[in-house]
Amino acid sequence: MSHAADVAAQVARASYGRLLAILTTRTSDIAAAEDALADAFAAALRTWPERGVPTSPEAWLLVAAKRNWGKDLRHQGVQQKYAADVARLEQEWAHLDDADPLDPRLRLLFVCSHPGIAQNARVPLMLQTVLGLTAERIAQLFATSPQTMGQRLVRAKKRIRVNGIPFEMPSSSEQTARMPSVLESIYATYNVGWHQPDLVELAGEAVFLAACVVEQAPTAEALGLSALLMFCESRRHCRFDAGGRFVPLDEQDPSQWETRLTDEAFARLKQATSLRAPGRFQTEAAIQSVHARRSVDGDLNVDALIVLYDVLVQQTQAVGALVGRAAAYGRREPAVGLQLLDAIAHDRVAAHQPYWAVYAHLAQQCGHDADEAFARAIALTTDVGVVQHLQARRQG
Repeated sequence: MSHAADVAAQVARASYGRLLAILTTRTSDIAAAEDALADAFAAALRTWPERGVPTSPEAWLLVAAKRNWGKDLRHQGVQQKYAADVARLEQEWAHLDDADPLDPRLRLLFVCSHPGIAQNARVPLMLQTVLGLTAERIAQLFATSPQTMGQRLVRAKKRIRVNGIPFEMPSSSEQTARMPSVLESIYATYNVGWHQPDLVELAGEAVFLAACVVEQAPTAEALGLSALLMFCESRRHCRFDAGGRFVPLDEQDPSQWETRLTDEAFARLKQATSLRAPGRFQTEAAIQSVHARRSVDGDLNVDALIVLYDVLVQQTQAVGALVGRAAAYGRREPAVGLQLLDAIAHDRVAAHQPYWAVYAHLAQQCGHDADEAFARAIALTTDVGVVQHLQARRQG
């Protein structure tokens, strides 16, 4: 890959979402902004190898996309309808770096969570427009076909355009109503970056966006989500040993976690708790805090962990919460943990890798044959480090 193409690829990975958000908030048409940005990247691949990579690739792409968008509008014969927007773009583009209290992606997150957009399209739409995931990749995450997901996204974008949904931050009351969808999208984004090594940048984006939400609307759950992601991100570098083998949370040394992030996470969780509006993300952050406290207390407080997982399961029946609760009880009594795992509907866990990993571990502790569970856990992951860890556990 040439240097120019390499830079274009890096910008696409790191900045596509922000570029699209800036364009979209000025064009009010997500599909048109996507087309203009795609044309800008194509132009970059044609011209940068010959003329050199510009000092600010992102700014170059924005200007190119703006020009493409204006040309497309003229070709479509709709100058009158969008003339004001085009003129405004001409004036604003020279001042893109002027003070703006909001990251454009945050504004777009709230637009994508508008009640006029179908519930099952909100998070996928955010993942594509704000964070740049392809419809194919999003379809994999939601276990559906690329065609179905593509149609869902097209319908959502058309609904935004046809209904004239404003590209601006909603009122305080509307922010409250849309907040759950916004937080869910950020949480889903972090999970993608956590589990997909080639999309690790998304985890950092999610941590940043969660912090942006807290600055705009410091609700208890926004603070809880921000704390949760910070706790998780603080131990990212401890997930694998020097040889690349996965290190379970219990075997990690919390003193090696990134102190700056854990300190901030504890502070945000404390602030969230003081608001006396409990919620799922606060509970998940509290669970992470119990693990982080091992660096101070020396031992894991299993009783606290069980209590928190009991609360979490009352708040959400998500498979991850149910499996985590079983694992917590299994720390005290493996047989009880197995019983809780067996109580989960089979169709919900057939393809859930953590379920089989926990099942294999607890079955092995109970002296049961865990070979099939280990086999399924191994088959459901492509992470070499996790496979090595499970194989070692299976043999030991």
